[in-house]
Amino acid sequence: MRTSFIELLLWLCIGSIAYNYLGYPLILFVLSQFSQAKADFFYLIGRRNRRCLFPANYVPRVALLTSVYNEEAVIQAKVKNALEIDYPLDRLEFLLGLDAPTDSTPEVLRHITSALLRVVPFPIRRGKLAVLCDLAQRNSAEILVFTDANTMLERNSIRNLIRHFADPKVGAVSGEEIRLSARGTEPSAELLYWRYESALKVLESRLNCSLGANGALYAVRRGLFNPTKNSFVEDFQIPQEIRANGYRVIYDPEAAGSENLPPTLSAQFERRARIAAGSFQTLFGNPQFLNPLNGLPTFAYLSHKVLRWITPVLLLVAFLCNALVSSRPFYGGLLLAQSLFYVAALVGYYRKRFAGRAGFCSLPFYFCAINLPLLAGLLRYLGGRQNMAWKVTPRATSANMIAAKDHS
Repeated sequence: MRTSFIELLLWLCIGSIAYNYLGYPLILFVLSQFSQAKADFFYLIGRRNRRCLFPANYVPRVALLTSVYNEEAVIQAKVKNALEIDYPLDRLEFLLGLDAPTDSTPEVLRHITSALLRVVPFPIRRGKLAVLCDLAQRNSAEILVFTDANTMLERNSIRNLIRHFADPKVGAVSGEEIRLSARGTEPSAELLYWRYESALKVLESRLNCSLGANGALYAVRRGLFNPTKNSFVEDFQIPQEIRANGYRVIYDPEAAGSENLPPTLSAQFERRARIAAGSFQTLFGNPQFLNPLNGLPTFAYLSHKVLRWITPVLLLVAFLCNALVSSRPFYGGLLLAQSLFYVAALVGYYRKRFAGRAGFCSLPFYFCAINLPLLAGLLRYLGGRQNMAWKVTPRATSANMIAAKDHS
């Protein structure tokens, strides 16, 4: 009886992981095909325009808001990029909130003059969300657009975000974050993983069950920007709250911004662990997001986010259960396969660290590189060790950012 329970738990864990990475995307794809068939049917019946038309004269006032700590490496490129956005200048304002930086960021900004740019210094460091809330109160724009200091926006990104707000049912719109690898490095499995995630977001948006936003670039209707919690990952918390109030959240891959991957493995790990801690804060602090009465959005939240966040725990339980029943030949072989997978991940780590390329071990290495920080983030959250004002991830210089973008 005890062995049967352990076997059941083992296969439950393995099945949950497989469903998260493979089953859920397949279900999304099938549902999206049904949704498209429904749209095609009503088009044939009513002969209405199938495309969502946006009024040519819809040009609301927009405030581009960025919270800045120690960003001397990228701030000049960021400002230059923001000032080149294709949007009517008399309808656009760019606000930079300085969250008590200790580097030369303020000095760099003093040499930049523009009627569109407003730099707001804050003497005490409080974290990203607090700064953004203050900046939101210092303008009267109809639409608030949030972007990170190291995100380089495409020229048409703001227009593509804003067009959706012509529909009064839309409360938030997320753009696409393009990850760039440094010049001369191998094509990263993380870039492939990010494209996989982007594909899921496109399907979820088609089914009106988008989850959160990309912190690199997203927009919200001003009247709906009322954060109720001081979240580590405000780009997930705020859109979820907006959806809970009955508004649509949309993902638009045509509104794009690009970022360089962190330059070192330790920086990548720290960034992922920090985001993971915020994800668990969202999970445990918002039980209302799990309300089954919300329908498809709750299904997507459980299938895409919650299962992904707890995958490290499922992997650990699966390995331990497998070890307990490994005396049987089949399970002994399964345990060996798991062990070889993790050994390959370790080999990939050392190859990546010392040779710059994980090579044939890329898949197991990046799978573990994604899941190990999730476990660290869970422990960090449970231990209360995640500060709202975290350290800045090491940045590439402005010149390197441009080179990486040109090389991608």
